[in-house]
Amino acid sequence: MENWQEISEEIVESLLEDGSNPEKLYEVEHHFVCEDFDKLEEAALAAFKLGYDVEEPAELELEDGGKIWGFDIVVEAELNAEVIMEDVNKLVAVAVQAGVEYDGWGTYFQD
Repeated sequence: MENWQEISEEIVESLLEDGSNPEKLYEVEHHFVCEDFDKLEEAALAAFKLGYDVEEPAELELEDGGKIWGFDIVVEAELNAEVIMEDVNKLVAVAVQAGVEYDGWGTYFQD
């Protein structure tokens, strides 16, 4: 498993170094993917039961032309790795339990 703590710290540091505003709330998008729609749906339902706002699943095309299912969870959070990691830890556990892949998180620069 990837080291989500290290990755999260790097993302936050990069945004702050580029001048992103640390005082704003950020829309943090957590990504889930799986080839099996039923497993993905199970993960979405589990996250919903934990109180997360789950976006509609969509079929995504991979670079090699293959298809995979995915959905996002969007959470408003401070641009702080520890705060974001609270959600990452919960959502990775959901992914593992459902047999899907937690594909990381991202957010956008804010002035």
